Amino acid sequence: MTKLIMADEALAVGAVTRRELVSRFVKVHRNVYVPRGIELTAYDRAIAAWMWSGRRASVAGVSAAALLGARWMPDDGPAELVRAQHRSPPDIVVHSGALRDDELCTTRGISCTTPARTAYDLGRNCAFTVGVIRVDAVLAATGISVDDVAVVARRNPGARHIRRLRRVLEIADGGAESPQETRLRLLLVRAGLPRPVTQIPICDSVGRVVRRIDLGWPQWKVGVEYDGAQHWTDPAQHAGDIDRLEFFADLGWRMVRVSANHLRNQPEGVVRRAVAALLAAGCAETAVVGFPTRDWRTTPALWAS
Repeated sequence: MTKLIMADEALAVGAVTRRELVSRFVKVHRNVYVPRGIELTAYDRAIAAWMWSGRRASVAGVSAAALLGARWMPDDGPAELVRAQHRSPPDIVVHSGALRDDELCTTRGISCTTPARTAYDLGRNCAFTVGVIRVDAVLAATGISVDDVAVVARRNPGARHIRRLRRVLEIADGGAESPQETRLRLLLVRAGLPRPVTQIPICDSVGRVVRRIDLGWPQWKVGVEYDGAQHWTDPAQHAGDIDRLEFFADLGWRMVRVSANHLRNQPEGVVRRAVAALLAAGCAETAVVGFPTRDWRTTPALWAS
Protein backbone atom coordinates (compact mmCIF):
# COMPACT_ATOMS: atom_id res chain seq x y z
CA MET A 1 0.00 0.00 0.00
CA THR A 2 1.15 3.54 -0.71
CA LYS A 3 2.21 5.38 2.45
CA LEU A 4 -0.84 7.55 3.01
CA ILE A 5 -0.86 9.67 6.15
CA MET A 6 -3.38 11.63 8.14
CA ALA A 7 -1.75 15.01 8.63
CA ASP A 8 -3.02 15.73 12.14
CA GLU A 9 -1.82 12.36 13.42
CA ALA A 10 1.57 12.56 11.69
CA LEU A 11 2.18 16.08 13.01
CA ALA A 12 1.08 15.15 16.53
CA VAL A 13 3.64 12.35 16.87
CA GLY A 14 6.40 14.21 15.05
CA ALA A 15 6.48 11.84 12.06
CA VAL A 16 6.59 14.90 9.79
CA THR A 17 7.01 18.63 10.26
CA ARG A 18 4.72 21.21 8.70
CA ARG A 19 7.52 22.15 6.33
CA GLU A 20 7.92 18.50 5.26
CA LEU A 21 4.17 18.14 4.85
CA VAL A 22 4.16 21.01 2.38
CA SER A 23 7.38 20.13 0.55
CA ARG A 24 7.31 16.33 0.46
CA PHE A 25 3.62 15.45 0.38
CA VAL A 26 0.56 16.09 -1.78
CA LYS A 27 -2.92 16.53 -0.38
CA VAL A 28 -5.32 13.80 -1.51
CA HIS A 29 -8.32 14.79 0.62
CA ARG A 30 -8.82 16.95 3.65
CA ASN A 31 -6.22 15.81 6.20
CA VAL A 32 -5.06 12.93 3.94
CA TYR A 33 -1.68 13.18 2.22
CA VAL A 34 0.58 11.03 0.05
CA PRO A 35 4.32 11.41 -0.74
CA ARG A 36 4.99 13.43 -3.88
CA GLY A 37 5.46 11.47 -7.09
CA ILE A 38 3.18 8.59 -6.08
CA GLU A 39 0.52 7.45 -8.54
CA LEU A 40 -2.49 6.27 -6.59
CA THR A 41 -4.16 2.99 -7.51
CA ALA A 42 -7.82 2.15 -7.02
CA TYR A 43 -6.73 0.34 -3.85
CA ASP A 44 -4.92 3.44 -2.56
CA ARG A 45 -7.87 5.69 -3.38
CA ALA A 46 -10.18 3.38 -1.45
CA ILE A 47 -8.03 3.68 1.66
CA ALA A 48 -7.55 7.43 1.22
CA ALA A 49 -11.32 7.93 1.06
CA TRP A 50 -11.82 5.79 4.16
CA MET A 51 -9.18 7.85 5.97
CA TRP A 52 -10.92 11.05 4.84
CA SER A 53 -14.07 9.81 6.60
CA GLY A 54 -12.14 9.58 9.85
CA ARG A 55 -12.01 5.81 9.37
CA ARG A 56 -15.73 5.66 10.10
CA ALA A 57 -17.28 5.03 6.67
CA SER A 58 -17.43 1.74 4.81
CA VAL A 59 -15.83 1.24 1.41
CA ALA A 60 -18.17 0.23 -1.43
CA GLY A 61 -18.42 -0.33 -5.18
CA VAL A 62 -15.23 -0.23 -7.24
CA SER A 63 -13.28 0.76 -4.12
CA ALA A 64 -14.52 -2.28 -2.22
CA ALA A 65 -13.66 -4.50 -5.18
CA ALA A 66 -10.09 -3.15 -5.19
CA LEU A 67 -9.81 -3.60 -1.43
CA LEU A 68 -11.03 -7.20 -1.76
CA GLY A 69 -8.26 -7.91 -4.27
CA ALA A 70 -10.19 -7.69 -7.54
CA ARG A 71 -8.02 -6.68 -10.48
CA TRP A 72 -8.66 -4.22 -13.31
CA MET A 73 -10.47 -1.60 -11.25
CA PRO A 74 -9.89 1.91 -12.67
CA ASP A 75 -7.15 3.86 -10.91
CA ASP A 76 -8.42 7.25 -12.02
CA GLY A 77 -12.07 7.03 -10.97
CA PRO A 78 -13.70 8.36 -7.81
CA ALA A 79 -13.58 6.34 -4.62
CA GLU A 80 -16.88 5.00 -3.28
CA LEU A 81 -18.11 4.95 0.31
CA VAL A 82 -21.26 4.28 2.29
CA ARG A 83 -22.18 5.61 5.72
CA ALA A 84 -19.92 8.65 5.49
CA GLN A 85 -20.84 11.54 7.78
CA HIS A 86 -19.31 14.43 5.83
CA ARG A 87 -20.15 16.13 2.58
CA SER A 88 -17.84 14.48 0.08
CA PRO A 89 -15.37 16.11 -2.33
CA PRO A 90 -15.81 15.52 -6.10
CA ASP A 91 -13.47 12.51 -6.17
CA ILE A 92 -15.41 10.59 -3.52
CA VAL A 93 -18.92 9.25 -4.15
CA VAL A 94 -20.97 8.54 -1.05
CA HIS A 95 -23.88 6.14 -1.57
CA SER A 96 -26.96 6.54 0.59
CA GLY A 97 -28.65 3.17 0.16
CA ALA A 98 -29.40 1.03 3.20
CA LEU A 99 -27.16 -1.93 3.97
CA ARG A 100 -27.84 -4.97 6.11
CA ASP A 101 -25.26 -5.75 8.78
CA ASP A 102 -24.40 -9.00 6.99
CA GLU A 103 -23.57 -7.03 3.83
CA LEU A 104 -20.51 -5.50 5.49
CA CYS A 105 -17.22 -7.14 6.40
CA THR A 106 -13.77 -6.08 7.57
CA THR A 107 -10.85 -6.39 5.18
CA ARG A 108 -7.34 -5.38 6.23
CA GLY A 109 -8.90 -3.59 9.18
CA ILE A 110 -11.21 -1.55 6.95
CA SER A 111 -14.99 -1.82 6.82
CA CYS A 112 -16.26 -2.57 3.33
CA THR A 113 -19.15 -4.23 1.57
CA THR A 114 -18.96 -8.01 1.37
CA PRO A 115 -17.88 -9.63 -1.89
CA ALA A 116 -21.48 -10.55 -2.72
CA ARG A 117 -22.80 -7.06 -1.97
CA THR A 118 -19.90 -5.51 -3.90
CA ALA A 119 -20.65 -7.61 -6.98
CA TYR A 120 -24.35 -6.79 -6.61
CA ASP A 121 -23.57 -3.06 -6.66
CA LEU A 122 -21.16 -3.28 -9.58
CA GLY A 123 -23.54 -5.37 -11.66
CA ARG A 124 -26.33 -2.81 -11.17
CA ASN A 125 -24.43 0.43 -11.43
CA CYS A 126 -22.02 -0.19 -14.32
CA ALA A 127 -22.79 -0.38 -18.02
CA PHE A 128 -23.50 -3.99 -18.98
CA THR A 129 -20.12 -5.03 -20.42
CA VAL A 130 -18.13 -3.22 -17.75
CA GLY A 131 -20.43 -4.70 -15.13
CA VAL A 132 -19.71 -8.23 -16.34
CA ILE A 133 -15.96 -7.52 -16.38
CA ARG A 134 -16.00 -6.20 -12.83
CA VAL A 135 -18.29 -8.89 -11.45
CA ASP A 136 -16.05 -11.50 -13.10
CA ALA A 137 -13.09 -9.88 -11.32
CA VAL A 138 -14.79 -9.96 -7.91
CA LEU A 139 -15.80 -13.60 -8.37
CA ALA A 140 -12.24 -14.50 -9.36
CA ALA A 141 -10.61 -12.62 -6.49
CA THR A 142 -12.90 -13.73 -3.68
CA GLY A 143 -14.12 -17.18 -4.68
CA ILE A 144 -17.79 -16.34 -4.27
CA SER A 145 -20.33 -17.65 -6.76
CA VAL A 146 -23.04 -16.07 -8.88
CA ASP A 147 -25.54 -17.69 -6.51
CA ASP A 148 -24.08 -15.70 -3.60
CA VAL A 149 -24.72 -12.47 -5.49
CA ALA A 150 -28.20 -13.64 -6.46
CA VAL A 151 -29.07 -13.97 -2.76
CA VAL A 152 -28.45 -10.23 -2.33
CA ALA A 153 -30.46 -9.50 -5.46
CA ARG A 154 -33.45 -11.49 -4.19
CA ARG A 155 -33.48 -9.37 -1.04
CA ASN A 156 -33.84 -6.24 -3.17
CA PRO A 157 -36.28 -7.09 -5.99
CA GLY A 158 -37.21 -3.48 -6.66
CA ALA A 159 -33.70 -2.03 -6.60
CA ARG A 160 -32.61 0.36 -9.33
CA HIS A 161 -31.12 -1.41 -12.37
CA ILE A 162 -31.95 -4.83 -10.90
CA ARG A 163 -32.80 -6.13 -14.38
CA ARG A 164 -29.35 -5.16 -15.61
CA LEU A 165 -27.83 -7.05 -12.68
CA ARG A 166 -29.84 -10.16 -13.55
CA ARG A 167 -28.50 -10.01 -17.12
CA VAL A 168 -24.98 -9.62 -15.77
CA LEU A 169 -25.38 -12.62 -13.47
CA GLU A 170 -26.63 -14.77 -16.35
CA ILE A 171 -23.23 -14.45 -18.04
CA ALA A 172 -20.80 -13.67 -15.18
CA ASP A 173 -17.98 -16.18 -14.70
CA GLY A 174 -15.06 -16.02 -12.28
CA GLY A 175 -12.90 -18.02 -14.67
CA ALA A 176 -12.06 -14.98 -16.78
CA GLU A 177 -8.43 -13.97 -16.25
CA SER A 178 -8.62 -10.60 -18.00
CA PRO A 179 -11.19 -8.08 -19.24
CA GLN A 180 -10.39 -9.23 -22.77
CA GLU A 181 -11.31 -12.81 -21.92
CA THR A 182 -14.63 -11.55 -20.58
CA ARG A 183 -15.24 -9.55 -23.76
CA LEU A 184 -14.38 -12.60 -25.86
CA ARG A 185 -16.84 -14.75 -23.93
CA LEU A 186 -19.54 -12.10 -24.31
CA LEU A 187 -18.92 -11.91 -28.05
CA LEU A 188 -19.38 -15.65 -28.49
CA VAL A 189 -22.50 -15.85 -26.34
CA ARG A 190 -24.12 -12.80 -27.92
CA ALA A 191 -23.49 -14.31 -31.34
CA GLY A 192 -25.70 -17.23 -30.35
CA LEU A 193 -23.03 -19.87 -29.70
CA PRO A 194 -23.33 -22.27 -26.77
CA ARG A 195 -21.95 -20.77 -23.58
CA PRO A 196 -18.27 -21.70 -23.32
CA VAL A 197 -16.63 -23.18 -20.24
CA THR A 198 -13.77 -21.14 -18.75
CA GLN A 199 -10.33 -22.35 -17.63
CA ILE A 200 -10.71 -25.86 -19.03
CA PRO A 201 -8.24 -28.22 -17.33
CA ILE A 202 -6.12 -30.42 -19.59
CA CYS A 203 -4.63 -33.46 -17.88
CA ASP A 204 -1.69 -35.71 -18.64
CA SER A 205 -1.80 -39.50 -18.80
CA VAL A 206 -1.91 -39.84 -15.00
CA GLY A 207 -4.60 -37.24 -14.47
CA ARG A 208 -2.49 -34.26 -13.44
CA VAL A 209 -3.63 -30.86 -14.71
CA VAL A 210 -0.79 -29.64 -16.92
CA ARG A 211 -2.48 -26.91 -18.97
CA ARG A 212 -5.62 -24.83 -19.02
CA ILE A 213 -7.51 -23.44 -21.99
CA ASP A 214 -8.98 -19.94 -21.57
CA LEU A 215 -12.45 -20.96 -22.70
CA GLY A 216 -14.15 -23.39 -25.02
CA TRP A 217 -16.41 -26.39 -25.37
CA PRO A 218 -14.82 -29.55 -23.93
CA GLN A 219 -17.62 -31.75 -25.25
CA TRP A 220 -16.41 -30.92 -28.78
CA LYS A 221 -12.76 -30.31 -27.92
CA VAL A 222 -12.84 -26.78 -29.28
CA GLY A 223 -10.84 -24.17 -27.38
CA VAL A 224 -10.58 -20.40 -27.73
CA GLU A 225 -7.63 -18.44 -26.37
CA TYR A 226 -7.10 -14.72 -26.06
CA ASP A 227 -3.45 -13.87 -26.68
CA GLY A 228 -2.19 -10.47 -25.57
CA ALA A 229 0.48 -8.50 -27.42
CA GLN A 230 3.37 -10.38 -25.83
CA HIS A 231 2.19 -13.61 -27.44
CA TRP A 232 2.83 -12.09 -30.86
CA THR A 233 5.91 -9.93 -30.18
CA ASP A 234 7.99 -11.92 -27.68
CA PRO A 235 10.00 -14.67 -29.46
CA ALA A 236 10.18 -16.88 -26.37
CA GLN A 237 6.45 -16.52 -25.72
CA HIS A 238 5.69 -17.20 -29.39
CA ALA A 239 7.81 -20.36 -29.35
CA GLY A 240 6.04 -21.53 -26.21
CA ASP A 241 2.68 -20.91 -27.85
CA ILE A 242 3.67 -23.11 -30.80
CA ASP A 243 4.52 -25.93 -28.39
CA ARG A 244 1.28 -25.33 -26.52
CA LEU A 245 -0.85 -25.50 -29.67
CA GLU A 246 0.88 -28.68 -30.82
CA PHE A 247 0.22 -30.21 -27.40
CA PHE A 248 -3.50 -29.45 -27.71
CA ALA A 249 -3.59 -30.68 -31.32
CA ASP A 250 -2.04 -34.00 -30.28
CA LEU A 251 -4.92 -34.42 -27.84
CA GLY A 252 -7.48 -33.73 -30.57
CA TRP A 253 -8.33 -30.13 -29.70
CA ARG A 254 -9.18 -27.52 -32.31
CA MET A 255 -7.92 -24.12 -31.17
CA VAL A 256 -9.06 -20.63 -32.13
CA ARG A 257 -6.53 -17.91 -31.27
CA VAL A 258 -7.76 -14.35 -30.83
CA SER A 259 -5.71 -11.15 -30.62
CA ALA A 260 -6.73 -7.71 -29.36
CA ASN A 261 -7.07 -6.54 -32.96
CA HIS A 262 -9.32 -9.50 -33.82
CA LEU A 263 -11.54 -8.79 -30.84
CA ARG A 264 -11.81 -5.07 -31.37
CA ASN A 265 -11.83 -4.77 -35.16
CA GLN A 266 -12.78 -8.20 -36.54
CA PRO A 267 -15.34 -9.67 -34.12
CA GLU A 268 -17.39 -11.31 -36.87
CA GLY A 269 -14.29 -13.13 -38.07
CA VAL A 270 -13.69 -14.43 -34.55
CA VAL A 271 -17.22 -15.81 -34.39
CA ARG A 272 -16.98 -17.37 -37.86
CA ARG A 273 -13.76 -19.17 -36.93
CA ALA A 274 -15.32 -20.46 -33.70
CA VAL A 275 -18.41 -21.65 -35.58
CA ALA A 276 -16.26 -23.39 -38.21
CA ALA A 277 -14.26 -25.18 -35.51
CA LEU A 278 -17.42 -26.29 -33.71
CA LEU A 279 -19.05 -27.63 -36.87
CA ALA A 280 -15.84 -29.42 -37.88
CA ALA A 281 -15.75 -31.03 -34.44
CA GLY A 282 -19.24 -32.45 -34.88
CA CYS A 283 -21.33 -29.81 -33.14
CA ALA A 284 -24.85 -29.84 -34.57
CA GLU A 285 -25.77 -26.83 -36.67
CA THR A 286 -28.76 -26.24 -34.41
CA ALA A 287 -26.35 -25.52 -31.54
CA VAL A 288 -24.98 -22.49 -33.38
CA VAL A 289 -28.23 -21.45 -35.05
CA GLY A 290 -27.96 -17.95 -33.58
CA PHE A 291 -25.09 -17.12 -35.94
CA PRO A 292 -25.16 -15.51 -38.42
CA THR A 293 -28.94 -15.07 -38.67
CA ARG A 294 -29.24 -13.31 -35.32
CA ASP A 295 -28.28 -9.66 -35.59
CA TRP A 296 -25.78 -9.90 -32.74
CA ARG A 297 -23.98 -6.77 -33.92
CA THR A 298 -26.82 -4.60 -32.62
CA THR A 299 -26.29 -5.74 -29.03
CA PRO A 300 -24.49 -3.38 -26.60
CA ALA A 301 -20.93 -2.60 -27.64
CA LEU A 302 -18.30 -4.89 -26.14
CA TRP A 303 -16.05 -1.92 -25.51
CA ALA A 304 -18.69 0.33 -23.98
CA SER A 305 -17.76 1.90 -20.68
